[in-house]
Formats: sequence, C-alpha cells, structure tokens
Amino acid sequence: QVQLTESGGGVAQAGDSVTLSCVVSKHPSVKAATGWFRRPPGKEREFVAGIDWSGSRTRYLDAVKGRFTISRDNVKNTVYLQMNSLKSEDTAVYYCAADLRILPGVPDNGYRFWGQGTQVTVSS
Repeated sequence: QVQLTESGGGVAQAGDSVTLSCVVSKHPSVKAATGWFRRPPGKEREFVAGIDWSGSRTRYLDAVKGRFTISRDNVKNTVYLQMNSLKSEDTAVYYCAADLRILPGVPDNGYRFWGQGTQVTVSS
C-alpha cells in the first residue's frame, strides 16, 4: 500500500546541516502521517519527528527540538527532515515511516510502513 524511500544520509561534521528526504509512494487518496525514526549504534530505535498528512501538525523528540525540522510537500509526495547543528549523538540509521491511522495528533509509535533507512554519521 505504501512504499518509502529515504535519501540524503552521509558523513557530516559536528555543527553541520543535513537534509533527509523520504519519497512516499501511495495511492493519492491515502492520507498518511509520516515520521522519522533513528537507531543509534547499539541502541533501540527511537522516534525523532512526525508530521500529519496535511503538514499542519508536527511532533519532535525533545533532544532535537530547535535543531531539526520536519516538513512535507504533498505535490512531490516527499517528507523532509532538516537537521541543523548536528551532534555526534545524532549518529544513527534514520528511517522514514508511514501511519494510516486517523488520530487526533501525530503518533510516535505504531507506524506500519517503513523505509530501508539511511545512515547519518556525525564526527566531532
């Protein structure tokens, strides 16, 4: 039903900015909230940011508030994660995920569809 493809990862220096992109392939009638998650080395996967299908509501992990911005372009079927002031602790595999549930807010769990992930490495 929904396929997600991430891009934009790579190696960055602490303090740099990186933008991740996620192309969401779905039927035009499908409305999906989209989230970014990450799995740091040796740690569990965690929610980073989410945005509802319209782009009007967002939600962030406290550790990235003020540094990361999630946005979407529904014409291009693409969701972005702008990451500024990167820190070494942002090093992780970043995953894009989609949720088809109709919820009052942006969920931070229960996403059904996942991309393959893209590696972001921040060196200090």
